[in-house]
Amino acid sequence: MDLLITFLAISPIVIQIIQFFAALSILIIIHEFGHFMFAKLFKTRVEKFYLFFDFFFPFATFMNFSLFKKKWKGTEYGLGWFPLGGYVKIAGMVDESADPEAMKGEPQPWEYRSKKSWQKLLIMLGGIIMNVLLAMVIYIIVFANYGESYIPPENVTFGIHADSLGRSIGLQDGDIITHVGDKKVLDENKVVYHMIFSDKNTLTVNRNGSEEVLKVPEGTVNKAMKIMKAKRKPIFSIRFPVVVDSIPTNSPNYNVLQPKDKILSINGEPAFFTHDFSKKFAVVKSQNTLNKWALGGSSSLIPEKTMLKVRAQADSSQLNKMSMNVLRGADTVALQTSITDTGKMVVYFQRAPDSLFDITHLSYSGVSAIPRGIKETKEKLKEYMLQLRLIFTSPEVKLSESLGGFGSIGGMFPKVFDMEIFLQLTAFISIILAFMNLLPIPGLDGGYVLFLLFEMITGVKVSDKVIEKANGVGLVLLLALMLYANGLDVWRAFAG
Repeated sequence: MDLLITFLAISPIVIQIIQFFAALSILIIIHEFGHFMFAKLFKTRVEKFYLFFDFFFPFATFMNFSLFKKKWKGTEYGLGWFPLGGYVKIAGMVDESADPEAMKGEPQPWEYRSKKSWQKLLIMLGGIIMNVLLAMVIYIIVFANYGESYIPPENVTFGIHADSLGRSIGLQDGDIITHVGDKKVLDENKVVYHMIFSDKNTLTVNRNGSEEVLKVPEGTVNKAMKIMKAKRKPIFSIRFPVVVDSIPTNSPNYNVLQPKDKILSINGEPAFFTHDFSKKFAVVKSQNTLNKWALGGSSSLIPEKTMLKVRAQADSSQLNKMSMNVLRGADTVALQTSITDTGKMVVYFQRAPDSLFDITHLSYSGVSAIPRGIKETKEKLKEYMLQLRLIFTSPEVKLSESLGGFGSIGGMFPKVFDMEIFLQLTAFISIILAFMNLLPIPGLDGGYVLFLLFEMITGVKVSDKVIEKANGVGLVLLLALMLYANGLDVWRAFAG
């Protein structure tokens, strides 16, 4: 067990993989349970209920074996070996797991094909319904337990820090973005979201008390999405100062720095804001040494693996020393700080924004969390639909840059487990799964729904042969799309 804990501690990617498969397993089980539940409700026989496939999908007769299986009350429950999804095998239903010989006989009362059209429709929609309900339940739990927090523009004390793309459209450090087009910004962290998912091409900023309107050039959205995908950060960030949180007793700066000190400058150069501070500290170099300054602990403003840059001085004996001005209360204090021989300053810095800004936090009781969870589900569904629309309608968004497979989804999970983030991502992926399954593509639930709606409207039943052939074509197309999406992940991993 100790060895496992150590392995997990030094392998963040393992944490991501575990979270991905945990979320995937939950979503598959819930989805298939939706089909199972309605099938049982209408007295339809369910022959199999599997998490993952016990065959090489979509070839139901190829490489058939399961890792675990147990039959109970007429249904075989099992764990397959091919982790691409899962399935329930419903008697009398034309799908990839159907028995051709059994389908040749007369429909039996317990079979899917003998049920009324509206009953079959609910059986097919069961998985989608359960995925949506699961998302709602998860969001209700999240809001009931964690509430929600955001930073309104008027509370962004120090404005934003713009990267090179942000500066190219006219943003400046210290700007406060108040509107995207004519839409007032309520949460400063969602400005990029509004830029991407609206057709507005202007930003209104508060700059030193004056209002400025900036035109967003064509192509900015595409560039912003590339940066967010590659670097996991938006084109600007909220500025906040570097504030000392605590100094351990074993630190060489224990009697030098004090909690709540605000860093003003390092070796005479500005370092008040985190982006300036991080530029100063990447590596400490001399002819004989290459030291990294590691900021330890969860309270650091900059991730532990960030490399920080200090200018080497001519006298190598001074390499472990640097002058630093700090704001202590109302006074500016000049200090001589130190780093250890191993390159550590051994100082913890404040990272939590609520210690530096007036954060708006909303709490929800068990009852009030219900409408908020339902609203969030609707908003996330709308958000995902807008993302898909951009792929097909926006000249700035390319399919090859936006599509991703299991690697992209798994990469959404943090490398350090966080229950709130895990729940949020699981809920969002559940919405994606529900929407994708509703698409009217043969082989997906939406394909069956399309045939059933045709039957209910016209009174003409689509033949099993037509459904079987359509499913065959649909499954091949889906498999090709899946290979393409996962191939893009592999290409990105090797090509950077």
